[in-house]
Amino acid sequence: MYRMKVFVCLILFFSLGTAQLDYRDALEKSILFFEGQRSGKLPPNQRFSWRGNSGLQDGSLAKVDLSGGYYDAGDNVKFNFPMAYTTTMLSWNTLEYGKRMGAQLQNARAAIRWATDYFLKCANAASNKLFVGVGDPNADHKCWERPEDMDTVRSIYYVSPSNPGSDVAGEMAAALAAASLVFRSVDPVYSKKLLGNAVKVFRFAVQYRGSYSDSLGSAACPFYCSYSGFKDELYWGAAWLLRATNDISYLNLINTLGANDVPDIFSWDNKYAGAHVLMSRRSVVGNDNRFDSFKQHAEDFIC
Repeated sequence: MYRMKVFVCLILFFSLGTAQLDYRDALEKSILFFEGQRSGKLPPNQRFSWRGNSGLQDGSLAKVDLSGGYYDAGDNVKFNFPMAYTTTMLSWNTLEYGKRMGAQLQNARAAIRWATDYFLKCANAASNKLFVGVGDPNADHKCWERPEDMDTVRSIYYVSPSNPGSDVAGEMAAALAAASLVFRSVDPVYSKKLLGNAVKVFRFAVQYRGSYSDSLGSAACPFYCSYSGFKDELYWGAAWLLRATNDISYLNLINTLGANDVPDIFSWDNKYAGAHVLMSRRSVVGNDNRFDSFKQHAEDFIC
């Protein structure tokens, strides 16, 4: 078995060594993937013609409009926790590499906006509620079907002052703040709207602290439990709001969190490493020594 593995690895190595790697095509397909995951009423310029409208009544059980957003993986469930992380990361990549994305920059912005339009609905559909998911994951996982044909219950999940979710709220705030930077120069009105909602959602996350896994139970676990707790999302959300606003109060909040964990992973659940890197930018680019400790945390993770 070991020899076979080595043989296969050598074949892959020499194959990749001689192949023409088309990164332009890879980038296009990576962003095109999001169009296949779209929920809601699809636009005329939808490139996947085999994908149709779906989930148009999402939110109706609570008499609100929660259409839009993205389905998760091969499911017909909308999990805001990983969806928001994906949006934050897509925004970050667009900020850092947008000038090198060529024709895909517009498609990347469209992918980001498809998510943030949905998050804006989730943040404003009802007072003292932040909607964080649509679709019963347990029922959905028992039935494999196209979203256009789904007949499973479209349950609605939210966090509130009495059932907090600082992790999902912190991540949604990060997504809205990061996206506001993406649109700041090309659509300043929309950017301002995103940032205002990011501030509001983050305030909710800080004021009503607790894990959404505890509040939602089987609707979150074992699918997307917040195993790392919610402190990393508060750190992550504050880091993005600091970058978007330059409001030093977010740094003060970060310093009170004691968010000095040394992670061994960066993922949809654990944000410490990404937050360390994001914060270290002010040390590396801005030469601000108040952020040197974050730079050290980032370097420790990368090593």
